[in-house]
Amino acid sequence: MEAASNIGSSSVQATVVPSASSGTLGRHLARRLVEIGVKDVFSVPGDFNLTLLDHLIAEPKLNLIGCCNELNAGYAADGYARAKGVGACVVTFTVGGLSVLNAIAGAYSENLPVICIVGGPNSNDYGTNRILHHTIGLPDFSQELRCFQTITCSQAVVNNLDDAHELIDTAISTALKESKPVYISISCNLPGIPHPTFARDPVPFYLAPKVSNQLGLEAAVEATAAFLNKAVKPVIVGGPKLRVAKAQQAFIEFAEASGYPVAVMPSGKGLVPEHHPHFIGTYWGAVSTPFCGEIVESADAYVFVGPIFNDYSSVGYSLLIKKDKLVNVQPQRVTIGNGPSFGWVFMADFLTALSKKLKKNSTALENYRRIFVPRGIPLRQEKDEPLRVNILFKHIQDMLTENSAVIAETGDSWFNCQNLHLPENCGYEFQMQYGSIGWSVGATLGYAQAVKDKRVIACIGDGSFQVTAQDISTMIRCGQKSIIFLINNIGYTIEVEIHDGPYNVIKNWNYTALVDAIHNKEGKCWTAKVRTEDDLTEAIATAAGPQKDSLCFIEVIVHKDDTSKELLEWGSRVAAANSRPPNPQ
Repeated sequence: MEAASNIGSSSVQATVVPSASSGTLGRHLARRLVEIGVKDVFSVPGDFNLTLLDHLIAEPKLNLIGCCNELNAGYAADGYARAKGVGACVVTFTVGGLSVLNAIAGAYSENLPVICIVGGPNSNDYGTNRILHHTIGLPDFSQELRCFQTITCSQAVVNNLDDAHELIDTAISTALKESKPVYISISCNLPGIPHPTFARDPVPFYLAPKVSNQLGLEAAVEATAAFLNKAVKPVIVGGPKLRVAKAQQAFIEFAEASGYPVAVMPSGKGLVPEHHPHFIGTYWGAVSTPFCGEIVESADAYVFVGPIFNDYSSVGYSLLIKKDKLVNVQPQRVTIGNGPSFGWVFMADFLTALSKKLKKNSTALENYRRIFVPRGIPLRQEKDEPLRVNILFKHIQDMLTENSAVIAETGDSWFNCQNLHLPENCGYEFQMQYGSIGWSVGATLGYAQAVKDKRVIACIGDGSFQVTAQDISTMIRCGQKSIIFLINNIGYTIEVEIHDGPYNVIKNWNYTALVDAIHNKEGKCWTAKVRTEDDLTEAIATAAGPQKDSLCFIEVIVHKDDTSKELLEWGSRVAAANSRPPNPQ
């Protein structure tokens, strides 16, 4: 079977998998994953999960992708879930489970349903006084479970076949309902044993639809409409929870019915269509796109739909937003100003109903169009002049189409990618709430595997790349054709702008030579190192032409102090917030 080649070699003898007619735990889990929309599972083998991996391979509709480490397998499941709505990874007990923790925490912060499956100890070892390998040397095996309890919405430890069916189905259902990761540990001796509860094809999932409290919905709509209809220049700002609420279409209906201008929070970029005539840019306080911040902060009413206000999105708590002018629409609650607040009112229901009650008001949109001046063009580069970052992103902007998707790594790529204007249907992902450097390598792997009709353009800093570089290998093995721009400025530039020190300098690698070594002439991969605009133009042309079916890795050499102006402003404000002295006792 082709998928088997993705597992990698192992000295452990493969287990004989029961026939397709057998009702086993392993087959049930595989079928459930397929049923909820998972076609690719990201894994790292270990002796506790090998038998389970055999059963996943045996499912013809599942493709098992072996990753270089557990952290990247988790990041890949995160990226996959962003594109497909759900993702899955499989690791081994404790040494694998604790390695994947950081990625699962990130998925939790971004409201992504990731099924994290761990091959656990033999069921006979529970409740004994035995000490097992891959543990911290105690006969209590619960350390891993306790770690996952804080970063998943449901946990299932399956060490008994009698309740395995219920535990697995409950965990997976909870992940889909809550849009959060779940943890499932399966004893290594159970996947292949037939059991009556698995004797037939699984009954399809049925998740009861969430229905708003009708009286609460009507009251919320009436109160909000009254609040907005008396406003002179209201605006709308979309936030990251639009995704989890599945309210993007209702958001557009609301924008069109109201006539208000539409901005997006930085963490919501990609969830609001930027080709829409009402779109005015990214609202990010002092580092907003030009003229957007002024329109939002001068409004007399603002509707924030699915926002997360943290220290990063608020630019060190410096947003000029007044609570008494704010309508805060969360996935299940609406709060108007300092009150009232209406619970069990679902975002999509609310926006659709509110659209029918609003007077059209385009005052703020007209004000924006009156003051707007198009963004300046970067100064022309002289021949052989060292490449500037703003020139790089000018060329990346020209590359974007409906068949593209952008993955932006934590760092200055956040700010440069925020300034990209996304064509209709162009994908966009970044991890702002958790902000884990290195996330984008695994996420690019997972996202590209999920969305075969788009070419992923990943913008990654050198510091971030050093954390998770290995899974370039997996991208090549999977035949992916992403374009990775490795922005080499020799250090952690985002940290430099918050607080500089010798710890922000890293060893410079020959990144293209590293990727060439990983490629090793197996699969399709092309690399280039660029230092000037002419080099860049030639590399992009090659990636789009002769190498369009290859993974393309373009190392861009830039000056260590070449940053976006937004990072300079944002870094100083975040530094001020971080360095606040303790409150007086």
